[in-house]
Amino acid sequence: MNTMASPALNRLARQAPLYDVERVRSDFPALEQTVRGKPLVYLDSAATALKPHSVIDATVNTYARDCANVHRGVHLLSERATQAFESAREKVRAFINAAEAAEVIFVRGTTEAINLVAHSLARPRLRPGDEVLLTTLEHHSNIVPWQMVCEDTGAKLRIAPVTDRGEVELSGFEAELSDRTRIAAFAHASNALGTVLPVRKLADLAHQRGALVVVDGAQGVPHLSVDVQALGCDFYAFSGHKLYGPSGVGVLWGRRELLEEMPPYQGGGDMIRSVTFERTLYNDLPWRFEAGTPNIAGVIGLGAAIDYLAGFDAPSRMQHEQELLRYGTELLSDLPGVRLVGTAPEKIGVLSFVVEGIHPHDVGTVVDSEGVAIRTGHHCTQPLMDRLGIPATARASLGMYNTACDLDALGRAIQKAQKMFSP
Repeated sequence: MNTMASPALNRLARQAPLYDVERVRSDFPALEQTVRGKPLVYLDSAATALKPHSVIDATVNTYARDCANVHRGVHLLSERATQAFESAREKVRAFINAAEAAEVIFVRGTTEAINLVAHSLARPRLRPGDEVLLTTLEHHSNIVPWQMVCEDTGAKLRIAPVTDRGEVELSGFEAELSDRTRIAAFAHASNALGTVLPVRKLADLAHQRGALVVVDGAQGVPHLSVDVQALGCDFYAFSGHKLYGPSGVGVLWGRRELLEEMPPYQGGGDMIRSVTFERTLYNDLPWRFEAGTPNIAGVIGLGAAIDYLAGFDAPSRMQHEQELLRYGTELLSDLPGVRLVGTAPEKIGVLSFVVEGIHPHDVGTVVDSEGVAIRTGHHCTQPLMDRLGIPATARASLGMYNTACDLDALGRAIQKAQKMFSP
């Protein structure tokens, strides 16, 4: 493959002074290893992103130095842990431009965040005949919780269609809205196809019908500039582990006036003001939604991940990923027998594809033998796969540490799979 002839690769070379990807790669220890005897090529960031040294160090140091519970102790270790924990909340607030830190709720991840909204906000509000609007490309985490509350309340799910290219068109979304729509929930960006949805326009359409808007930002936050106030949504959810932070921690942002109306999702310690056997008085925001001992080291590690990203020029980082996306699109499109799935004009760095005559799982196995990590399967988007008429795809997803050489390695590994399975 003559990669040097690619216009996308030439653009990457020209932007090198703004974004030094080799320096970035040196910050991620996982990239120092070999897999199957070859240097690791990690193209599975949509599933989980690798972690830089600073995030690992922050997590380890929390256990090694400040191993104490937060909010409850008067000793110095607890005070330091609490300060770092609440400092991370403020970092998240600034990162997504929330109006105040009290609107930032720490949860286990995007899945728990959506469940919190579904069960605490939607369940008490929905009535028989009310509607919840989703799109066809949603992750199961943004489908199943809404199915559960609809089954319990008599509400109905409505589904906005996607085109063959994987786009959610405004006309199709608007056609599914009605005066009974109470909630519209959709992804900022598709984990399976990379499609970026026009969040502000969809939110405006939903609000015109009086619906509240919940955005699954799991794939949006790592790759796009997120301003929750400018997006016009009511809730925004994301996970730390896709943002180069620890697993087991995530964020639900919600507008204060809505969060204050919602009953607590779970009961226990730290979400209370006082408890008697006759009555419990709940704590203020945000702590009323953070029952029990939280993932303290995870939250602090998430703060470290945000600090790490703040050390880069965000537009240059995003441009780097977009140039890689263009390069990977060209590369895979030029391979005979390879078909890209999801070709919307606005995408994050996700390359889903199928190889003629080879099951995606077999593609993934051969690619792994070459030290290249990709994802295969339905990507927790079975309704989307059904719509596209395929059981699964192979998916290469990009992160801030990837290079054109990584994509070249993927191309060679695909060609090896084609040779192995050729008749």
